[in-house]
Amino acid sequence: MPIPGIDTGTTSQVTTDRSSLSDNYDTFLVLLTAQLQNQDPLSPMDSTAFTEQLVQYSQVEQQIRTNEQLSGLVLQYQAASAGAALSYLGKDAIIESNDTYLAGGTANWAYNLPANADTLTIQVRDSGGRLVYTDETQPRTGGEHLFSWNGQTTNGSTAADGVYSISITARNAAGNAITPTINVRETIMGVDFSGATPLVITPSGTRGLETIRSVLDIN
Repeated sequence: MPIPGIDTGTTSQVTTDRSSLSDNYDTFLVLLTAQLQNQDPLSPMDSTAFTEQLVQYSQVEQQIRTNEQLSGLVLQYQAASAGAALSYLGKDAIIESNDTYLAGGTANWAYNLPANADTLTIQVRDSGGRLVYTDETQPRTGGEHLFSWNGQTTNGSTAADGVYSISITARNAAGNAITPTINVRETIMGVDFSGATPLVITPSGTRGLETIRSVLDIN
């Protein structure tokens, strides 16, 4: 039984290509035999032409074999990804992302500055993209820092639990932009196999495996 989410389309295409090549090769041999039988004995066919065609068929066959091997590697990778995703269930992960879940008045992000910043502004937006909070008091030195938001908006109200994202604008003393990396820590609650590659499910939604920076064993 194929693993859900594992794409078998490539394998099917290779099978179709091999069948088509075999049919064309049989047709070619029939035509070549007819040409040899009916050639003018005083002006025989140049063997170079059909020899080159035989070489081309051989090259195509080799390419199809290469495609078969590559499709096998793809299936192995997809199966390994599925196994890795399942092994993350119930564990906390550090994920490179701008968004996380506000629950009970707490939402945390970690940002890493590659160099010291002269100015730094953090903006928090809700799931609809609306700006709800701005902070210009966070650390600006190079390295990793924790930004914790208690859900209080700029206008003094309390934000509802849900998914929120941050954006960070940082510049050095010369006015040049500094681009930080932003990570969040979330619990992996499930795995989604509906697509071509598995996705892990966290309180904020689905995440690609490529966004996971580390998995923590907290048990």
